[in-house]
Formats: sequence, C-alpha cells, structure tokens
Amino acid sequence: MLRLKHWQDAVNAVLGAWLILSPWAMGYQGETAAMSNAVIIGLALFAAALGAIFVPRAWEEWTEGALGLWMIVSPWALGFSALQGPQLTAVVTGVVIAALALWTLLTDKDYSAWWRDRMAQ
Repeated sequence: MLRLKHWQDAVNAVLGAWLILSPWAMGYQGETAAMSNAVIIGLALFAAALGAIFVPRAWEEWTEGALGLWMIVSPWALGFSALQGPQLTAVVTGVVIAALALWTLLTDKDYSAWWRDRMAQ
C-alpha cells in the first residue's frame, strides 16, 4: 500500500486538477491565454505532485514551488490581469501551491538538511 510522505503533495495534485478544470468551472474558457496557462500549468503541477507522491524527491517540490510562483505572476506576464476571475484563480491558487511546496521543503528532514547545513556554517 502507498504511504503518503507529504499530505501537501496530494493537495497540490488536487490543485493541479482544479487548474485544469478552472477555465470551464469559472467561465473563462474563451480567454485563450488564461485558459491555456491554467491547463498547461495544471497538467504540469498534477504530474509533479503525482511524482512527489509515488517517488518523493526534493526537485519535485522545487518544481511545484516554481509553478506556484509562475501562477502568481502569470496574469501580468500573459496580459489577463484585467480579467478578475482568471486573475483571482491564478494568484490564489499560485500562493497556495507555492506555500505548500515551501512548507514541504522546510519541514521534511531529508529535504531541509541542505538548508540546515548552510545555516550552521
């Protein structure tokens, strides 16, 4: 039976599925940049989270964190910041994704050893 190392990865998998479905759930499927961004990043997040669930590695958490940061800035980078629904979805989801990834990186004794070693010097 699969033993989940970090509950945050399961939440990020759900958030990835949410991003994939959000253009239709929130009604912005006609906005190409916002929809494409949500679906592509959602697929990447879902894949990274599944990888982290089945074969936990620190790089997957870093990937999830980077995807979260991208979601935060994507409304301005891709030009859909004037659209309240897609902007709010991207920013709020991105903040949660990045926070969960950072939380995992800082609290996992295997992943945070690098930080501890650097801080001790």
